[in-house]
Amino acid sequence: MSRLFPDVFRNPAIRASMIAIFTFGMAGAMTAPYRSIVGIRELGLSDGLYSFLAFASAAVNVVISVLLGNLADRLGEYRSAMIGACIFGIVGYGMVYAFPSATVFIISGLLPLPIYGALNSLLFANARAAMHGMNRNDMVTANSGVRAMISLSWVLIPGITGLVLSGASSMLPAYLFAAISCLFCQGIIVFFLPKRAGTEMAAVHHLSYLGALRQVVSPRISAHIAGVALITSTLHLNDALLPLIATGAAHGALSDVGILVGIVALLEIVFIIVWSRIARKTGQMTALAAGTIIYALFLSLLGFASEPWHLYALTLLAGIGAAAIISFPITYLQDLIADRPGLGSALISVNIFASAGIGALVFAAGTWATGYSGTAMLGAVTGLSGITILGLLQRRNAVAPGDVEVQ
Repeated sequence: MSRLFPDVFRNPAIRASMIAIFTFGMAGAMTAPYRSIVGIRELGLSDGLYSFLAFASAAVNVVISVLLGNLADRLGEYRSAMIGACIFGIVGYGMVYAFPSATVFIISGLLPLPIYGALNSLLFANARAAMHGMNRNDMVTANSGVRAMISLSWVLIPGITGLVLSGASSMLPAYLFAAISCLFCQGIIVFFLPKRAGTEMAAVHHLSYLGALRQVVSPRISAHIAGVALITSTLHLNDALLPLIATGAAHGALSDVGILVGIVALLEIVFIIVWSRIARKTGQMTALAAGTIIYALFLSLLGFASEPWHLYALTLLAGIGAAAIISFPITYLQDLIADRPGLGSALISVNIFASAGIGALVFAAGTWATGYSGTAMLGAVTGLSGITILGLLQRRNAVAPGDVEVQ
């Protein structure tokens, strides 16, 4: 069993973080597939207003993640911030279910839910703090395991939620289920996450909130985030392209999209663990480069798909490549501000925001200039340019942050 489950997962804080992030992922997996249906069709938001809300919500999440991460570093403990974030999740999802209206949906999306979204980086920060003193390989393995739990929630929960609500006239109960999952998450943090003394973890040099934001946007940090964001933008681009190519050029059905996404998510879980073992031998940067090249190959071939079986054949490449792209950047980004787990982990949210923006721009430019197939190939070039930037930064700095041994 020890070969299947490395010793690092016996750490109570890491184990509790893994269970907590599964319940965190449950809330998103229950609502994200139906968010546009609830907001636009059931509550009457316009397409433009919904798009603006999605952008504004992501922007608020970035600012809150940085501020909460910095606050947690100053306090030297993450439980308080995580418990507070869970409360906002319960309120944010609960208010949409209890008081369904366009106004409440907008308020929920602008404040409570972006604050709850910061729990993602806080849980990674807490796990990172628990890894203090571990070697590089164990840290990568632990982060991979925590990240795999989000993928697991997306494998299991959307289908179950869809099945439970298949005969319902409204998808609003998904928001009630999400509020309950936030309550479960809070219970795990309160009762199962080991308490740590604030003094043993507090950052030595305090940063003001503006100082924290300035550090995040500094040229040294921004250059690395740009490289990582170009790589991870390929995932956002695929999210937009796959349904369009599947139901268009590949002549598939909408049901194929759900099956394809489920298969890839399942493969991600398996290959996240495989990649962590590969990285022990090759190094994190080499493994990330290999995964990016594989995913770029997948996107390039996706542009040529003309039959449904082509898409199913490509799921293996998609799962292998995506597993590397969703797991390695976590440790890489945390290492950019290694002495502040909260602020370093907040870079995960910054990267999500930046990569979503890049993905949207590439999608807009590609579809305007060529079409869906050409956009897929443009996405492959985008990912390869990202790993090239990280490679150049590694050469310039002699040792990349992801390969620095943290003392």
